[in-house]
Amino acid sequence: MKPFIPYAKQWLDKRDIRAVLKVLDSDWLTQGPLVSKFEQAMAKSTRARYALALNSGTAALHLAYLAAGIKAGDEVITTPLTFAATSNTLIHIGARPVFVDIDPETLTIDYRKIEERVTKKTKAIACVDFAGHPCEYDEIGRIAKKHNLAVIDDAAHSLGSQYKEKPIGSIADITTLSFHPVKTITTGEGGMLLTNNKAYYERAKNLRHHGIVKKPIKGPWYYEIKEPGFNYRITDIQCALGLSQLKKLAMFVKKRQEIVNQYNEALAPIPQLILPTQKPYTTPAWHLYIIQLKLEKLRANRKKIVEKLIQQGIGVQVHYMPLHLHPYYQKTFGYKRGDFPVAERYYERVITLPLFPKMTQAQVKRVIASVKDIVTKYSLKKVGKEGDYINYTRSL
Repeated sequence: MKPFIPYAKQWLDKRDIRAVLKVLDSDWLTQGPLVSKFEQAMAKSTRARYALALNSGTAALHLAYLAAGIKAGDEVITTPLTFAATSNTLIHIGARPVFVDIDPETLTIDYRKIEERVTKKTKAIACVDFAGHPCEYDEIGRIAKKHNLAVIDDAAHSLGSQYKEKPIGSIADITTLSFHPVKTITTGEGGMLLTNNKAYYERAKNLRHHGIVKKPIKGPWYYEIKEPGFNYRITDIQCALGLSQLKKLAMFVKKRQEIVNQYNEALAPIPQLILPTQKPYTTPAWHLYIIQLKLEKLRANRKKIVEKLIQQGIGVQVHYMPLHLHPYYQKTFGYKRGDFPVAERYYERVITLPLFPKMTQAQVKRVIASVKDIVTKYSLKKVGKEGDYINYTRSL
């Protein structure tokens, strides 16, 4: 069997390793100078005024909501098509995630459906730059301003993306990043909160370290806790890796774009597939490359296609099952199948293909060849003058 190609993989080189080893040989493993250095470098890269490094993207989301004043009983409008952390962190606060269906082209939150979900309890709009494609921030910002709402961008997928020549991190009231190994850059685990609002930054900073606020004027040992916080600190070891990785950000994004271009060119002629959409005023970082199957043109369901690809050593994935279809969200909030038909239809057809900067040309060609081979094998033949496809009953 040919070597397995994962859907994602980190890129680490000798410079990354040397950066980490240097910290391991230093006096500071955590709470040292590289944390602020990484924050400053990230703020400069994203054009954000303030940056706060944290131990995960989930921690960044949690503190973003708290910094924006979200509390128990509040509502936050968001998308069901996202990783669980976007919504779960709201639930930990006691707030309610109010889902809005997705745009069928960009797969981001459909701004045209946001306003109808605004109530007196709504405090924020939490966007997700799905697969690295930016949301419609001009329209979302207009709605937020009208209703006095904060805009929080879960940009776990989109470090390096741009919206109308503005880097992600400089647009929303608060932006959160993830540095998990499958993301654009990695620190192993880690995250970042970005904002131009000093009050948001200061509150999040205090909460990062147990709510501790030092008061040197009363003594070098003295501190106060005005509200309990968390241990969401990141280490100098991780920040050393982050600084080294950040220097390669432009190269990582470029390589992802090159692979996307190859996929698009090779797969566009296949009538059984829907390929990703890119708005002309955006520059996605392409965290994921997602295809959708036109099931009406296939004699196999998505599960069968995925299984066949994996058998050929192609590590495909599915991102994601919409949150409103999970048992907890249905039981707790009353969501049900049929509530968000665009997201549900997407989920029934989606497959994520391997995409990471270290992919070789041989790997890219293998993925393309396998997709072509399997989709062609299970394609239905056209019948009739109108080119209609034979009906085929499937279990999704």
